[in-house]
Amino acid sequence: MKVNVKSLSTIAMAIFCFTEVHFAIAQDVGPYPIRSIHMIVPFAPGAGTDLSIRTIAPKWSELMGQPIVVDNRVGASGIVGTTLVYKSASDGYTLLFTATDLAINPALFSKIPYDAMKDLMPVGRAVNFPNFLVVNADFPLKTVMELIALAKEKPWSLSYGTAGNGTPPHISAELFKQLTKTDLTHVPYKGSAQAMTDVIGGQIQLMFVNTVSATQYVRNGRLRVLGITTAQRASFAPEVPTIAEAGVPGYELVTWTGVTAPQGTSREVIAKLNRELVKALENPELKEKLTAQGSIVTPSTPEQYGLLIANDTRRLGQVAKIAKMHID
Repeated sequence: MKVNVKSLSTIAMAIFCFTEVHFAIAQDVGPYPIRSIHMIVPFAPGAGTDLSIRTIAPKWSELMGQPIVVDNRVGASGIVGTTLVYKSASDGYTLLFTATDLAINPALFSKIPYDAMKDLMPVGRAVNFPNFLVVNADFPLKTVMELIALAKEKPWSLSYGTAGNGTPPHISAELFKQLTKTDLTHVPYKGSAQAMTDVIGGQIQLMFVNTVSATQYVRNGRLRVLGITTAQRASFAPEVPTIAEAGVPGYELVTWTGVTAPQGTSREVIAKLNRELVKALENPELKEKLTAQGSIVTPSTPEQYGLLIANDTRRLGQVAKIAKMHID
C-alpha cells in the first residue's frame, strides 16, 4: 500500500500550525489544576481503553495534585464522548482518553460533528494495544502460513469475528486480507467479548483481538495465538511471532491510546499534563501493571502524538476505503 508522504506532511503541518496559533493566543490560566479533572472515555467500562486509563489515573492524579475522574460516555464508535470534549471549555478540566478510532472514524462516517485535526489538541500517547490473531484452541491450524493457505484454497470458508464494523480489530483483519490477497468472512458482534466467546466455542474460527482482552484466554489455553500485530515481538509474549515474520511482510497495526484536549487549551496546561503523564507512565510499578495487562507503554510528546493521529488518519482511512467500510 503506497502512502503519500507529502500529503502526510501537509496534514501534520496543518495540525501543528493551527495548534501554535491557539497556543499563542491562549490566556494565562494561573495555577493548574485547582480542582478535579474530568477524563472522558468514549468506550464502555471494562474495554481495553477504559482499563488502561483507570490503571493510569491514580498515579497521574497523584502527580497532578488533583483527582482525575474517569467518565464513560459511550456511543457511535467514540463520537459521542469525543463531541462532548470538543464542545467543552478549553481550561484543561475536561479531557479525552481515546484510541485509534479517532483516526478511523473520518473514513467510516459521512458526517462527524467535529474535525479532530482542528477541534482537539494532542496531549500525549499512553499505551498501545497490539492485537493477537487468535483461533479456537482445537482448530487444526498452527501457523499464519497455514491459515493463508487454507483461506486461498477455500475462499470465504473461514469466518472472523470483530467487536463491530470499523473497529480497530476489523481494520486489522482487512489489512491482513489486503496484504495476503485472501477472502475471509466478517462476522461483526456488539463487542469483543461476544466474538471471543464464539471463537472459543467454535462457532467462528478466528479473530483479531486486543491483547488486553485476550491474554487471560490465551494463558488458560482456550485460545491459540498465531501472531501479534506489532513490528517487533512483545516483551509480555516473546514466544509469539509477529504477523510480518510469520509470513506477511510489512504487516503492522496496533491500537494506540492517548489524551487530547479541546482546541485553545493553553501551552502551559498541555505541557503540565504531558509532563506528569510521562512521569506516571515511566513509574516502574505502573509500567509493570500495564505490561501485565498486555499493553505496551508508549509515552510521547504532544507533537509526536499529533503526528501519529495525522498519519493513521491517512493510512487506516485508506485501508477502510479499499475494504469499502462505511457506517451510517
